[in-house]
Amino acid sequence: MSDLLRELLAEREYLVADGATGTNLMGMGLPPGQAPDLWNLDEPQNVSRLHESFLEVGADIILTNTFGANRCRLAMEKAEGRTQEINEAGARLACSARDSAGRRVVVAGSMGPTGEIMEPLGPLTPERAEELFSEQAEALVRGGVDVLWIETIYAFGELTAAVTAAARTGLGVSSTMTFDTNGHTMMGDSPEEAACFIQTLPVELVAYGANCGVGPATLVDAVLGLGRGAKDGDVIIAKGNCGIPEMVDGEVVFQGDEDIMASYARLARDAGARIIGGCCGTSPSHLAAIVESLNGYIPGSPPDDAAIEGALGPIDRSKGKEGRRRTRRR
Repeated sequence: MSDLLRELLAEREYLVADGATGTNLMGMGLPPGQAPDLWNLDEPQNVSRLHESFLEVGADIILTNTFGANRCRLAMEKAEGRTQEINEAGARLACSARDSAGRRVVVAGSMGPTGEIMEPLGPLTPERAEELFSEQAEALVRGGVDVLWIETIYAFGELTAAVTAAARTGLGVSSTMTFDTNGHTMMGDSPEEAACFIQTLPVELVAYGANCGVGPATLVDAVLGLGRGAKDGDVIIAKGNCGIPEMVDGEVVFQGDEDIMASYARLARDAGARIIGGCCGTSPSHLAAIVESLNGYIPGSPPDDAAIEGALGPIDRSKGKEGRRRTRRR
């Protein structure tokens, strides 16, 4: 089994992960509302080209186009019967791009949430969640990924199920949660609480951190919070959106430019992240700016609010404790 991610982390101070999948594939013609995962079978040349574009600008880690490729989410496309085929194809496409890169690159098998709420708030049982994640993880391993990468998780129960299922394959596991509700997860948990919870998981993660959210400022703030709950030696991931999303003519547009993403990358390093990439809206040109900004950069002290907001805009945690309690109940 591959342990390439750990090997590279032992050799280097930081690694660069790739950028967005869905928003970039939409720019290549993916119809609005269609699951990007289906393009592993229907438009594989576009998926391959996206991977290659990120590798060309210096990505050390590329994520497979399988974020929504669990049976539960694929059922919305009436494609649940092709779950294993879609995941294996997505893994093979990323591995093929890696093999052409001429250097060591980690292929991370992307696994997103099921889209269901865990009991007692919803119908999804831990057993069913593990079954869904196991099917996807096993297919990604058959496709050749180096590590399983659980992302955009918002509930501790689902994180436990996903990590447990992924670990059974024997591959290393990494994970990111999303802190997009006043600096907390949708279930009301803070980055500090998340880091502490991760220490209780049945297996040790290769790396963990934050992705997506409302903008790079809140993402960097989440990285600082994760660091406060981390133990020595933990590897923190930062994979923030390209600026703050805005609605323009009925479409969500991410307003960040290359300068914003370069500043975000350096602040994320200052905050303690060792794996840095982009999420929604992050194009290969944005990732090139991240790579250039980190080349030779010596991290400084952890940034304060003023430094983060001065470079990246407002941090979304304005409602305070009362707002967080309301979010948790909701």
